Amino acid sequence: MTRSQADPASHCPECGYTALLMPVLVSLLRGVNLAAHKRVKMDALRALYASLKLRNPQTFLQSGNVIFATDEKDLRRLVQRIENAVLETFGFHSDVILRTPAELRAVVAANPFVKRRNLDPSKFLVTFLASLPDPACCDKLRQLTIAPEELHIQGRELYVYCANGLARPKLSWPAVERILKTSGTARNWNTVTNVLALAEKAEHEHKNCDHPSATKKQSSTFN
Repeated sequence: MTRSQADPASHCPECGYTALLMPVLVSLLRGVNLAAHKRVKMDALRALYASLKLRNPQTFLQSGNVIFATDEKDLRRLVQRIENAVLETFGFHSDVILRTPAELRAVVAANPFVKRRNLDPSKFLVTFLASLPDPACCDKLRQLTIAPEELHIQGRELYVYCANGLARPKLSWPAVERILKTSGTARNWNTVTNVLALAEKAEHEHKNCDHPSATKKQSSTFN
């Protein structure tokens, strides 16, 4: 079996995005509904995605996690469309990070703490980066002194475990952005695995449809 047969997406390391061979995508919006900043209701967000002809949008929690189907092959263009629509509709800019279900499966499979016992998933963050950072930048990031926090970077994902909790982490995200020269958005481990489960369900349902537009579903939210 070739890679293209086994994996529904193929990654382009130069652009940092994946050539879409399957129509289900996950979008992660950065910084929405944090305290009083960038407030948006999930029903309004789903309506925005539907207005962009993105099919069957589902949201998980209130942090801007949207699972949807699309025929769009140009993911750079899709990111720009969503970011522009968010700005026009809600009045603020939010970086949008896209991943396929296959990429999320790879993120979960690459968990560097998988053998760690008694790991608290609420203290375990995955930061999804907008683009693939330069290896020299990654090496510089690894040199940061952040104990007792632990950091691993693999591809476009940053795995961080904050043993003392997330209230006052030693790792500074602005510093991470300066070092890696790319933006990103973080989700805790529970959110990552739940979003993956929803994306896989959407992927399975799409495969069982004769045509994506043949089945009309009500947009839904999961809290």
